Amino acid sequence: MYRNILVPLDGSSFAEHALPHALALARRSGANLLLVTVSTPLAEAYTEGLYFSSTELEEEITARHHRYLHDVAILLRQIHEVPITVAVKHGEVAPVLVKMIEDGEADLVVMATHGRGTLGRFWLGSVADEMIRQSNVPLLLIRPTSDKPNLQVEPPFQSILLALDGSEHAEQILQHAERLVKLNPKAKLILIRAINTALPSLGAVDPPEAPKEANALLKRLEELQDKLRKDALDYLRSVASKIQAHGIETEVDVIVEDQPALAILKEAEMKKVSMIAIETHRRTGISRFLRGSVTEKVLRGSTIPVLVHSSPGA
Repeated sequence: MYRNILVPLDGSSFAEHALPHALALARRSGANLLLVTVSTPLAEAYTEGLYFSSTELEEEITARHHRYLHDVAILLRQIHEVPITVAVKHGEVAPVLVKMIEDGEADLVVMATHGRGTLGRFWLGSVADEMIRQSNVPLLLIRPTSDKPNLQVEPPFQSILLALDGSEHAEQILQHAERLVKLNPKAKLILIRAINTALPSLGAVDPPEAPKEANALLKRLEELQDKLRKDALDYLRSVASKIQAHGIETEVDVIVEDQPALAILKEAEMKKVSMIAIETHRRTGISRFLRGSVTEKVLRGSTIPVLVHSSPGA
């Protein structure tokens, strides 16, 4: 189970959309909630001949951060008696959070995909991207809405849609998804694999009027399509059998779609899952890492939480 669940906050209601999910997971797992705000360095300022000490300003901002986090902690404890600690850190946001993780202070991060801090600069959007690239623990990313989060209502947690592509790399998300699904004995994992047959549509040719050679070719293409589906299904069933051995209910499905991200989002909507889980590569250069990737498209298109884990890759 989890020991410490890290929740970065920036003072905005956007960022606070992570709290219902983090609170529910802490209650189910007995984990400590670690609420953190990072105060970025301030420069000394001069206004109309007046000098403002950056030290004094930072002390005031730090005090405001502490008051805010303590108020949030009090509110959460009124809902569920879970252990909560708060911390105000100083420095650049993503490196500070990554350092906390590297020091063993958290084994799961729950955070909104963007925020608009009243206590400091807007930062959660870029931080979420940077955390995906650098964090060695999974991130549960919540897409906030304009409404204030309802802390009294526990988010549904019935199923996790797990996207696989047949590689060992993608399967690294399995252990993290299993860890989450075990928190609810009635929850299940739905394993999907999107395949692109890249073959012509059989409906485009009228077999009775086609030459004999064309009919034979179409039949061969149809056999290849069936084999691709069968191989993908056999793969998913093999993975599912290992998960079932751990006492977890599973479901498998193969989708023919040339855009994997679209397939994931469509299945998530159709099956009304509680969460999507996906493994991604850890590369240098965040713009190169996310732009145009399946992970980025899923994050942009999903209205439900997405569990992301990144591991070293080319």
